[in-house]
Amino acid sequence: MSTQLLKLGLPAGSLQEATGELFRRAGYKITYTSRSYYPHIDDSEIQCTLIRAQEMARYVQDGVLDCGLTGYDWIMETEAKVVELAELVFSKVSRRPVRWVLAVPNDSPVQSVKDLQGKRIATEVVNLTRRWLAEHGVTAQVEFSWGATEVKPPRLADAIVEVTETGSSLKANNLRIVAELLQSTTRFIANEQACRDPWKKQKMADMVLMLQGAMAAEGKVGLMMNVRKRDLPAVINLLPALQTPTVTSLSDPEWVDVLTILDESVVRVIAPKLKQAGARGIVEFPLSKIID
Repeated sequence: MSTQLLKLGLPAGSLQEATGELFRRAGYKITYTSRSYYPHIDDSEIQCTLIRAQEMARYVQDGVLDCGLTGYDWIMETEAKVVELAELVFSKVSRRPVRWVLAVPNDSPVQSVKDLQGKRIATEVVNLTRRWLAEHGVTAQVEFSWGATEVKPPRLADAIVEVTETGSSLKANNLRIVAELLQSTTRFIANEQACRDPWKKQKMADMVLMLQGAMAAEGKVGLMMNVRKRDLPAVINLLPALQTPTVTSLSDPEWVDVLTILDESVVRVIAPKLKQAGARGIVEFPLSKIID
């Protein structure tokens, strides 16, 4: 039995379930138990710890954790010295990056960053906001917000810097976006010393490969069919393949097997056309991972 152990940090909170699902599709089974910050994973060489994404980079930097998943925004906010091994574009709502934006009430006179001079700004990313203001030559009072940031203007703050995916929460609170400070996606980060350990480096690389493979397969399916050789050009011309379709000879010299990968949403449109072009025995099957 291996005595090596990789200490992995998983983001607690809004990304917890999405992260667990991604690992499941990558081939790892993570079991969360109530009130426990140490989820079980079906790999005896990995020890999991639930940590708030805001704190993850600091713990990885300090070696408390060998690696973990957190947002690029929190790496920038803490200015942690970590190694980014991969970008994993997923979030609690969509696969779009989240945005940190400056927002003000709809009736605010603020129209640009220059109008913030001397104003009060509430945000969770204090350091990020201060650096951004400094880049624009603006001095303002930036205060840490413990939550419910959208409701603070105009009484408790003139403006806020808040994270958004769709902007719906800002609109619901009668706020408008003035500027975008940063776009952020989830990153797989590692401790610098852990990256110099051959075993840990390979263990992390294997994990990243499987996570990226699971993400690449999202929304994709495999499509397999039998095609007469004379109909093959017409069939292949219809296929929007991820790569060149695989064509395999069958026992009947007049027929071949065609295998391809495509977006699941395309199948309902293309399957009838493939049949009309001569394809037979069309089979759609799910994909768990695509590894290049």
